[in-house]
This record gives sequence, structure tokens and C-alpha cells, in this order.
Amino acid sequence: MGLTGGIASGKSAVGAMLREMGFRVLDADGLAHQSIEPGQPAYDEVVREFGRQILDPDGRVNRAKLGAIVFADRTKLDWLNALVHPKVEAAIRTKLEEWARKGVRDAVFVEAALIVEAGMHRDLDGLVVAWCRPEQQIERLRNRGMSEAEARRRISLQMPSEEKLLYATEKIDCSGSLEETQRQVRSLAVKLRHSSQASDNPSAV
Repeated sequence: MGLTGGIASGKSAVGAMLREMGFRVLDADGLAHQSIEPGQPAYDEVVREFGRQILDPDGRVNRAKLGAIVFADRTKLDWLNALVHPKVEAAIRTKLEEWARKGVRDAVFVEAALIVEAGMHRDLDGLVVAWCRPEQQIERLRNRGMSEAEARRRISLQMPSEEKLLYATEKIDCSGSLEETQRQVRSLAVKLRHSSQASDNPSAV
């Protein structure tokens, strides 16, 4: 299953809840960050493209500096995504194959902001979309220290939530309280585990 949502939509909170319930959740955005670490596949290309000014004194990519560049220029953002996404997808396939070999029966999740944009949803068995109102996204981003103008720009660079929801097989409304979100995630967990048990035992009612 995919797990996605716009920036500050509640996706990461839903992922954390699923982990607490015992599901395996693969953080694809974390894999993207790892891919630009020193010695990793995309590091040298990123440094060549954006210059050493994006590096910290220890030689690691400063993601805030890189983000300031790419989120201000859609062409640069598209270049970075085109570089990183194939490497992330390969790492995802490797991990999913490993879980399959280990006989994992529960649903497993790939958590990523750009599942639909990258076309990854076509290779998954379903898509959970976390969403909230745009004004809530802006408020949450401002609470993280972002200006309203920057928050609006970051949101505008992603597919609108209402469009993402068209691809959803499951929807989690994160516009209410944390408890309300938890109730929806628990309901999803019960549904998925019941489906898994039924597939393991076709005669079960």
C-alpha cells in the first residue's frame, strides 16, 4: 500500500500510528535523503549540479540549503526528483522483496510525498491519502517556522489534495483532532488485517 499526502497534511503522523499498530512502513522520503549522503549514488551528481555551497563543513548535503534552491525553481526541483526517484524506487523494491521472503502477511506501506506524481501508485495494491484543509497546511508550516509565502509556495509545487484523493483507495481525514485521526487509522488497520486473514483462509466468512 502507498501512504501519501501533501506537505503538512498528516501523512507522517498516520505513518507513525501504523508503525505503532505493528505494520511495516517504509519511509521513501528518508530513502531519498539517504541517497544524497556522501558515498551514496546521487551525492556526486547533486554536488556537481548545485555546487559545494550546499554542503555543511563535514561534507554532507545541507537539506535546508538544497531545499531553498529547488523549491524556488521548479526546473531544479524536477531535475533533483528525476535523479533521486529511480534510486529510491529500486531501494523500495529491494525492501519489499525482503519482506516477502520473510513471509510478512500484513499489509506493508510505502510512505512518500510524491507517490502519485512519480507514478509509483500504479505498482502498488492501494493508496492511502492523508489530507487536511489547505489553510491547516499553511498554519502547520508556519508553526514549523516557515513564512506564509514560503508555505504557499511549497504547497503550490505539489499536486493539490483534492486531485490526490481521486487516486485514493483509502482516505484519512487529518483535519480534526489527533484522536479522530487515530480512530480512522485503527479502522483501516482492522479492515486490512481482516482482508489479509480472509485471503489466507478463503473459506473464512
